[in-house]
Amino acid sequence: MPVIAIQTRPNRRSTSVLSYLAWFLVFLQIPFMPVLFSATIDDPRWCEYLPAGEPADIEKAKHVVLIAGDDEYRSEEFMPMLGQILAVHHGFRVTVLFPVNPETGMIQPSYQKNIPGMHRVDDADLVVLALRFRQLPDEQMKHFVDYFESGKPIIGIRTSTHAFNYPANSTSSYKQYSFNNGQDWPGGFGKQVFGETWVNHHGRHKVESTRGVIEGQFAEHPILTAVQDVWGDTDVYGIGDLPAGTEILMRGQILTGMRPDDSAVEDSRNQPMMPIAWTRNYRHANGTQARIFCTTMGAATDFENEGLRRLLVNACYWGLQMEEKIPQRSVVDYVLPYQPTPYGFGTERDDLTPASFRYPPR
Repeated sequence: MPVIAIQTRPNRRSTSVLSYLAWFLVFLQIPFMPVLFSATIDDPRWCEYLPAGEPADIEKAKHVVLIAGDDEYRSEEFMPMLGQILAVHHGFRVTVLFPVNPETGMIQPSYQKNIPGMHRVDDADLVVLALRFRQLPDEQMKHFVDYFESGKPIIGIRTSTHAFNYPANSTSSYKQYSFNNGQDWPGGFGKQVFGETWVNHHGRHKVESTRGVIEGQFAEHPILTAVQDVWGDTDVYGIGDLPAGTEILMRGQILTGMRPDDSAVEDSRNQPMMPIAWTRNYRHANGTQARIFCTTMGAATDFENEGLRRLLVNACYWGLQMEEKIPQRSVVDYVLPYQPTPYGFGTERDDLTPASFRYPPR
């Protein structure tokens, strides 16, 4: 049975009959009737997606927090879509956080200093990032840093190699996380943790698309289970030497155009092809090792590709050390209709709030 999450906003003027019924059943805890609804208090600043099941089972489900916050590739659209897939098809508890303008309450990707709900990572089992050049205040950033230093897994998408950008004169306690840090932590969080920071566009931006080519020696890696025909209309990023021990799962073949059936370019940029998906273990100072997965694919339009969605879902299982539970073919069907906005600066919709991505919608 698919999940139906009844979410009620505090101080709503009216509540649906269905909501009253859900609360009534939960209050009575009727023993002979299965729980059909998950009732949660809905904070309008973020989204929560719950799997189907008894409340006790839902509470035990792994908690995955997806953090959107880039101003080009429409992560505010694809992260809720992925979150819904993880909850409805795979049984995870999911929280999705967004960049929100505190004055308007609207999602504003270019507003780089506010992601409400960062405290939700405090009990996360996995964090998935789709960030670019964020400059979060210390009180928000601390939640993420505490999570990171706990040794738990992290997944990075596209611009997360350059997730943070603090100016040189910043008074932040976390400015070493900046993508261009050149002192005690060269390259900042992206270089040190994912293995690379921002380098360049290796393919021609908005001209040459990317075909994913599986690296033969890791073809049997759990993350690649049933992953086929990966293609995206973003270009290949430039990547330097990745740290020793990195397992490159997929490389990006530069195509001559913006269609999946375009031919590969014949110049030296495909010789060799750049990594576009890899895993590594990050060793913390206390000796703990965190599972890390990174892909430089990841615009909202890229995620129209089933293979790429499956890659990310499988990576979540792997990050949680649940690779033995990766399905033979992970279900990655959309939960709600998905029509992503083309990527680019200034292409974002100006009518979205986190509530726009509720499931089920109302």
